[in-house]
Amino acid sequence: MPRKQVKMKPDTPNRIERLGFRLDEETKDLIERAAHLSRRKVSDFCVTALTDTARRTIAEHETLALSDRDRKAFFDALIHPPKLPERLVAALAEHKRRLAS
Repeated sequence: MPRKQVKMKPDTPNRIERLGFRLDEETKDLIERAAHLSRRKVSDFCVTALTDTARRTIAEHETLALSDRDRKAFFDALIHPPKLPERLVAALAEHKRRLAS
């Protein structure tokens, strides 16, 4: 029976893009110390830290937290939607008619 060839994943992903910035000496020393304590290369430490922070920031901006009162109002509106005003119903019907013609 032929053996399956397994593709080995490299330790680091294919990194072709660059991101450069300058730091003051104190910040650089702090980052180097943290990377050393984590037993990681400075670049790997920085990429991981930046990626984690970026994901958290995006999640904070894309997540909507509702209070109990707001949550109840939202679900009540879904379960018992308000009756549409006649003018809105007429406008929707006119729009639909124009699209069909």
